[in-house]
Amino acid sequence: MSIQIFGTLKCQETRKAQRYFKDRGIPFQFVNLAEKGLSRGELNSIKTVIGLENLIDKDSKDYSRLNLKYLTHNVEEELLNHPLLLRTPIIRDSRKATVGYVPEVWKEWI
Repeated sequence: MSIQIFGTLKCQETRKAQRYFKDRGIPFQFVNLAEKGLSRGELNSIKTVIGLENLIDKDSKDYSRLNLKYLTHNVEEELLNHPLLLRTPIIRDSRKATVGYVPEVWKEWI
């Protein structure tokens, strides 16, 4: 089991996810999206499970700031170039992935 948590330090849901795994003694790697985005391979792996449209946070400040509501854009390229557009937390364990705080799914992984 090699858990990766993608999120930001300011995100309450990300902190709850970290606490969930920490409380159960499950090691994880935290990737701060404010510092480093997803690689194309990571995004491809996650989008096959979750779907590309489910990954973009249309309510985020960056989505508004970039005017994406009114512009035609390639969602995948925008997520790669602007990782703060991603909904968080994204939890990944090899080929399994979730977005948001969903401990009921993670319990099945353990």
